[in-house]
Amino acid sequence: MAPRAYWKGYLRLSLVSCPIAVYPATSESEKVRFNQINRETRHRIRYRKVDAETGDEVPSEQIIKGYEVAKGEYVEMTDEELESVALESTKTIEIDEFVPRSEIDDLYNIRPYYIAPDGKVGQDAFVVIRDIIEQMKVVALGRVVLTSREHVIAITPRGKGLMGILLRYPYEVRDAGEYFEDIPNVKISKDMLDLARHIVETKSGHFKPEKFEDHYEDALKELIAKKVKGEKIEVPKERPTGKVINLMDALRRSVQAEGGSRSAPRAAGKKGRKKIEGQKEMLFPISGKKAGREAAREEHAAPRKPARHHARQRKAG
Repeated sequence: MAPRAYWKGYLRLSLVSCPIAVYPATSESEKVRFNQINRETRHRIRYRKVDAETGDEVPSEQIIKGYEVAKGEYVEMTDEELESVALESTKTIEIDEFVPRSEIDDLYNIRPYYIAPDGKVGQDAFVVIRDIIEQMKVVALGRVVLTSREHVIAITPRGKGLMGILLRYPYEVRDAGEYFEDIPNVKISKDMLDLARHIVETKSGHFKPEKFEDHYEDALKELIAKKVKGEKIEVPKERPTGKVINLMDALRRSVQAEGGSRSAPRAAGKKGRKKIEGQKEMLFPISGKKAGREAAREEHAAPRKPARHHARQRKAG
C-alpha cells in the first residue's frame, strides 16, 4: 500500500512551482504500547470529556474552542473564524532564502519529513529545485502550515527527493546560560586529556544507525512473553558501582577496561610515578627495548652494592 501523504500543496521558488506531497520520515508504530485497564474487571479504561464544574459528560458537538483572557473568562473562537487567518503557507511552501547548513543550530530541529512530487505534473520543476540546492550546497528555508500552526521548514536534497525539517522559533528555545552558568572553569592536566583521548580513539568508529539496539524495547518484549507464558518475574538486583578514588584513577581504569593498556599514554614527568592510594599494580606496564635495558641495569646494579660495601669492610680491617 502506498504511503499516505501528511500534507499536500505546492513548493515554490520565485515563479517556479510544483505540486508536492509531504510524508512523515519517522515512525514509532513499532514501539511497545500499553493500555490502561481496570484491575478488577480487566476492561479497558475509556476517557470521557466532562464539564469541570458539573462533572457531566459533554458530547462532541457541544465542545468549542476558547481562549482564556482572564481567570475563568474565555473568548470563543469558531473554526470559521480561525480559517480567516488565511496564510499562503497553508497550501504553498514558499522558499524565502537559502542559508549555509552549518549556520542552523541543531537545537532548532523538530522533526523530519520526506517531500516528493505529487503526480507527474511539475516533476521537472521539482528536480530543478532539488538539484540547485544540492549544487549550491545550501539549505532552503520556507514556511508551511501543519497542525494549524505555521512552521519554518528547512529543505535539503535526499536521494531523488527532498527532506524538510521543521524548525523551532526563537521563543521556543531556552537560553542555555541559566543551565550552564554554575559550571566552573576547571583546568584539566595534559595527562588526563591524553588518557581521555586514548579512550576516545579506542571507541572511535563510524555512524551506523543499523547497529543501534533498543535494549529497553527488547527487554519489554521479553518481559511480556514471560508474562504470557505465566513465568515468574524476578526483579534483578541493582549492580554495585565500583568506587573511584579520583578522576585520574578513573581514566586509567577506563583505559585498562577498554583493553588499551599496551599502547596507552603514560603520565608525563616524575609526578606520574606517584602511587595512588590503594593501587597494587602499575596500570601501564613498561615495554620495549628501552625498558629491557633499564631492567638489565637494575638487575646488575643490585648485587654490586653489597660487594663494594664488603670491600670497604675488608680494607678497614
